[in-house]
Amino acid sequence: MERNSDLVPVTPLDYRRLAQKKLPRFLFDYIDGGANDERTLAANVDDFARLRVRQRVLKNVDGIDTATTLAGAPARMPLILAPVGMAGLFARRGERLGVRAANAAGLPFTLSTVGICALEEVRAASTQPFWFQLYMIRDRKIIRDLLERAAANGCNTLVFTVDLPVAGMRHRDTRNGMLSSSLKARLGRAWQLGSRPGWVWNVGVKGKPHSFGNLAHVVPDPTDLGAYRRWIDAQFDASVTWQDIEWLRSIWKGKLLLKGIQEVEDGHSAAGVGADGLIVSNHGGRQLDSVASSISKLAAMTDAVGGQLEVFMDGGVRSGLDVFKALALGAKGVLIGRPWVWAMAGAGEQGLSDLLANLHQELRVAMALAGETRIADIGRHNLEPQA
Repeated sequence: MERNSDLVPVTPLDYRRLAQKKLPRFLFDYIDGGANDERTLAANVDDFARLRVRQRVLKNVDGIDTATTLAGAPARMPLILAPVGMAGLFARRGERLGVRAANAAGLPFTLSTVGICALEEVRAASTQPFWFQLYMIRDRKIIRDLLERAAANGCNTLVFTVDLPVAGMRHRDTRNGMLSSSLKARLGRAWQLGSRPGWVWNVGVKGKPHSFGNLAHVVPDPTDLGAYRRWIDAQFDASVTWQDIEWLRSIWKGKLLLKGIQEVEDGHSAAGVGADGLIVSNHGGRQLDSVASSISKLAAMTDAVGGQLEVFMDGGVRSGLDVFKALALGAKGVLIGRPWVWAMAGAGEQGLSDLLANLHQELRVAMALAGETRIADIGRHNLEPQA
């Protein structure tokens, strides 16, 4: 019989196993799952594995430096903690833990619009400016208020998510009763909670208040997951066009990154409305299933707009070697979502710090064995030609 003490977690999948043991099923599936049959979710990971790195020998790789700049700010390596909704339900005050671990590692942290911890709480826990993620909400006054609060709390980079006019079909959430208010679903969630008493005490009781900190005045209690989904369906604006992004650009004075862009045509449009950068992303496979993986779209995007915009990517990054591959295809940096939440849920702030340290070391090793000592020198020559 496996015991937790037998496992020394190293990789994101190690922490995923720990998180699965600690989280109620409906919460684990919420962070772990994707849209429909989860083909894109799998492709995000599998397509990284298909890339082959060229190993070089007898090159002086003493003094490897992983430092870079991301959205104009220095970072210890080209990695950002992605925005994750409800992170404070996966660990006690999860966004606060996340920003502390990111700051300690010298990396940017991105707070989700629908995080449990408010901007003010995250700022109090941080030692450097963090990024803020926003959706287009029908009530534009809410957007203006959020942007004013973000700026007042030191956020200088806005990550604006553009691929969620409607929520994707996430069947795991339906199967485990997350979105239903029926008696059967409520009893099922109660059973799932009862099977995780550690989570109930540590997060459910000691982790209060459980409100959407940034939207507490307009969004229902996040523990009422059906009401949360109904609010999203009502407020996420399906009528948004590039003209709305121009309006957003006119009122946000900091860096603006558009997240959720896959096609080159949309990359050109992003440049045209004054964005500073974009994130090649399919929302972690959680929106439209059967779209291409993020990594398979990256090279074309960097070729097309890399001279005008900072191009980042997310989706499927599971190692420092994956970071190296994304950099070789032209990415300025990568974002990780599930890995940091798995680590935090499975092993707390220390687990997340350990994961980030391991990703950093994996990147250093990949650079050394590929014959590179600086982030700026990594390029297509470091990969085997793709068919």
